[in-house]
Amino acid sequence: MQLSHIGTVKEILSRHGFSFSKSLGQNFLINPSVCPKMAEMSICDKNVSVIEIGPGIGVLTRELALRSRKVVAVELDKRLLPVLAETLSDFDNVKVINADILNIDLHQLIKEEFSGEDVVVCANLPYYITSPIIMKLLEDHLPIRSITVMVQKETAQRICSPVGSRLSGAITVAVNYYSRPELLFNVSAGSFMPAPKVDSAVIKLTVPDTPAVTVNNEKHFFTVIKSAFAQRRKTLPNSLSAGLGVSKAEILSMLNFLSIPETYRAEQLSLEQFAEISNYFN
Repeated sequence: MQLSHIGTVKEILSRHGFSFSKSLGQNFLINPSVCPKMAEMSICDKNVSVIEIGPGIGVLTRELALRSRKVVAVELDKRLLPVLAETLSDFDNVKVINADILNIDLHQLIKEEFSGEDVVVCANLPYYITSPIIMKLLEDHLPIRSITVMVQKETAQRICSPVGSRLSGAITVAVNYYSRPELLFNVSAGSFMPAPKVDSAVIKLTVPDTPAVTVNNEKHFFTVIKSAFAQRRKTLPNSLSAGLGVSKAEILSMLNFLSIPETYRAEQLSLEQFAEISNYFN
């Protein structure tokens, strides 16, 4: 089944009375080289199982099923269920669940579907909800080996930029705390139907057994990150004082103790320095 052929896709969708939803950010891949490449770079061996988010019409799902032991695809749009039943009918190692990935209990899903197996996540994520999905996958401390996702190119560059660089933001620090991010390859807007207005990129987040730095209180650590970047043009004494509800004098004392210049802004801090600041106050 040539699901990357525009004519085939239009015929299937028309037969099922399906129309694209802008609110769900639906853009289906029609570039035949992208999904095989993405699946290959996500799955290291045949014994790995996969959680896919937003399978669409099943283009990536089919490639994942060919290379893995089992695929559980979580699809929010119930209108796509009969489409997927048709496009995935050749595979007995795929299960489609109609649910919202942000509300589903992924620990329970992994326990029930993949007990004791190596699990990876692979998905073509809607632009509008990229960060919440990535952070849920990481913050839930799931027993997964990696997350390979397609996101907006600008978001990919920000996530994969070094912590402490001009491109870095709160999402950069958070992702680097939980994982080792890398940008795999770019994908042009013309690879989708309908074509979005921006290009995309595929990134891979390799999840180690323990976070990159040690913090006393993870919740407070992320409060520090959000506070520092909430007013990223301001220096740390101003942004941290406002965000943490601590006097500027206390912030200056802390920075002096940690040998961090008081002229620094959030994007100039290393991951280790964010951890030091968090641990100083908590």
